[in-house]
Amino acid sequence: MSALFEPYTLRSLVIPNRIWMAPMCQYSAAPNGPDAGVATDWHFAHLAARAIGGTGLILTEATAVSPEGRISPGDLGIWNDTQVAALRRITQFIKGQGSVPGIQLGHAGRKASTAAPWLGGHPVGPEAHGWTPVAPSALPFDDGHPVPHELTADEIQGVVDRFREAARRALDAGFEVVEVHGAHGYLIGQFLSPHSNRRTDEYGGSFENRVRLALQVVDAVREVWPQELPVFFRISATDWLTENDEDEREGWTVDETVRLAALLRAHGVDLLDVSSGGNAPRARVETGPGYQVPFAERVRAETSLPVAAVGLITEPQQAEKILAEGQADAVLLGRELLRSPSWAQEAARELGGELRKPEQYLRAV
Repeated sequence: MSALFEPYTLRSLVIPNRIWMAPMCQYSAAPNGPDAGVATDWHFAHLAARAIGGTGLILTEATAVSPEGRISPGDLGIWNDTQVAALRRITQFIKGQGSVPGIQLGHAGRKASTAAPWLGGHPVGPEAHGWTPVAPSALPFDDGHPVPHELTADEIQGVVDRFREAARRALDAGFEVVEVHGAHGYLIGQFLSPHSNRRTDEYGGSFENRVRLALQVVDAVREVWPQELPVFFRISATDWLTENDEDEREGWTVDETVRLAALLRAHGVDLLDVSSGGNAPRARVETGPGYQVPFAERVRAETSLPVAAVGLITEPQQAEKILAEGQADAVLLGRELLRSPSWAQEAARELGGELRKPEQYLRAV
C-alpha cells in the first residue's frame, strides 16, 4: 500500500491516512458583536468538503484564544461558548466522514488587527474593528505597522491562561487534535526569535528564556487536554535571516528548532508541524517544490519527535516519496487543497490507495 494511505496512530488516536489539511485562515467570521469569531456556513462548507474528499486530518484555521489574538477582525475565535457551539457542528460532520477534526490555537501578537488579504492586509484601527496589538517587545512588524504594547510578566501569564481555556473549549467542541501555533511570526514565534524579542527579563535573551512562553503554553494545554489525545506544535524552522539581514540581528534558526523539538517532546507534544518564515517581512526565502521538507527531515532524524512536512507539496508522487524516504510522518497540504478539495481521492486513484468514499459518491468510483 502507498505510505500516504497507511493509518497513523498518535497516543490512542488513529488518523486514517497521512494526507492532512494545513490551517488556512478564511477571514470570514463576524468582526464584532455577539457573533464575533463564530464559525459560519462558509467555515462549515469549507472544512466539510475536505472531509468528504478523504483528507485524514482537518485542521481549522488559526483560531484565536482571545479577541486581541486574532490576525484580522474576521478570524475565528474560541474564547466563548457561542463559538464552541458553532465549531461542534463542524467537528461532528468531519467525524461522520471518517476524518479527524483538529484545531490550531493561536495568538497573532504584533501581527494582529489587519485587514483580510483581499482588502490589502494592512493594519486596521478602531474604525474597522481593529485594536492595539501586543508583543514581547515594543517593535512593529514592519513599516506602517503600529508599535505594539509590550506585554508585562503578568499579562504573559494571562496569555498562557487563555491558551488553557481555549484548549478546554476545543475539547468541548469535539476536536481530537489540538495544535499550538508557534510559527509564522505570531506571538509565540515572536518570543522565540531574537529578531522580535528584545526583552531582558526571564522571557528574553537566552534560548532558555525565549522558549519559556512556548513551553508554558504547551504545559497549560496539556493540563486540560486528555492524555489519550495528541498535541501538535507548529514551528517556523527558520526566520530566513542572517547577520547581514534587516537590522543585523540574526533570527530563529534550524539549530534552535531542533533543540526546541526535544524540549517539546519532553513537555508532551506528539508531533511537530514544520513550516518556516513569517517573522521578518523582507527575509529572503528560497522557495520551490517541497522547500521546507528538509527542515522536517532534520528534526525527525535528530530527535524522537514525529514531524509533518508542509510547503509546496502538490503532487501525489511527491508526497509519497517524502513519506517513503522517511523525511516526514505525514504531509500537510494547504493551497493545493484549496484548489482540489478531493485531492486525497485523486491521489488514491493515482497511487492505488484505499480511502473511505461517501455512499452518495460511489457512482463516481
